Amino acid sequence: MAHRALRVIAAAALAGSVLTACTTEPAATGTTGGPGKGSSDGTLVLGFAQVGAESGWRTANTKSVREAAGKAGITLKFSDAQQKQENQIKAIRTFIQQKVDVIAFSPVVESGWDTVLKEAKNAGIPVILTDRAVDSQDTSLYRTFLGSDFVKEGQEAGKWLLKEYEGTSAPVNIVELQGTTGSAPANDRKAGFAEVVKGDPKFKVVASQTGDFTRAKGKEVMQAFLKSHDDIDVLYAHNDDMALGAIQAIEEAGKKPGTDIKVISVDGIKDAFVAMKDKKINVVVECNPLLGDQLMDLVKKVAAGESVPRRVEVQEGVFTQDQAAAALPNRQY
Repeated sequence: MAHRALRVIAAAALAGSVLTACTTEPAATGTTGGPGKGSSDGTLVLGFAQVGAESGWRTANTKSVREAAGKAGITLKFSDAQQKQENQIKAIRTFIQQKVDVIAFSPVVESGWDTVLKEAKNAGIPVILTDRAVDSQDTSLYRTFLGSDFVKEGQEAGKWLLKEYEGTSAPVNIVELQGTTGSAPANDRKAGFAEVVKGDPKFKVVASQTGDFTRAKGKEVMQAFLKSHDDIDVLYAHNDDMALGAIQAIEEAGKKPGTDIKVISVDGIKDAFVAMKDKKINVVVECNPLLGDQLMDLVKKVAAGESVPRRVEVQEGVFTQDQAAAALPNRQY
């Protein structure tokens, strides 16, 4: 995702006043790096603005960040944006006023971050983008981007589909459950998938709508798809929670997920592996949420003024039904 690597990514936030917007979590015993501007005891202080708690993936991501900060001896100021950009912007401004050492965030959407990121830059606070990208062209507003290649994830989903229907010429009707409108994973997973399947005319996306990365919305939108289209062959969901909600809708409509309608999903949460084992999901493209340790390593380096790569990727895989049972016991989220 080279064209995404030069975008800015930042923090998630909880609405509220300057004094109550963020929760401070004390560091583990010990200090790291140089004296922290935002702490009284010299420990590094990280302001982390999370998207929210919209999915099992996000919950695992938050847990990873919290635990890694404690292990690294970094004081964490945490904010939950509840999937609202205005909350994240408030949180970032609070972090700036609190003079934290580093800000990290995963933006709800890609656009609209330049102003607040310039405020962080002017305050001399480095920003690390985690998980999601922003569309700013000013790459000086962040130090590095830690996260997945969402375009590649979409491409992997498309490659599985091509292989699954290799040698057939009958039309394949696809419905797509997109992530939050305007978010990097929604934009990129859609683009990567479309790039791969567009070369074969038998594949047709007959409906595509946001399910907002939630199980409830995934079910609701899939119910609408099933009412509008009686010839759906494949569901491509941008995350597991939407796929699991859609599976409920498929079953309630009297159809068999994984057989009557093949299901492709992205993330790799434990519930999705259970569904794969039960033959309800056909393939899951992994998106690893356990970024905490890598993030804390980057926090220490940027706070110390060390150079870091502009793009840090996480290791991920693709899992099918025949791998699900063996992989399930090792899933950490």
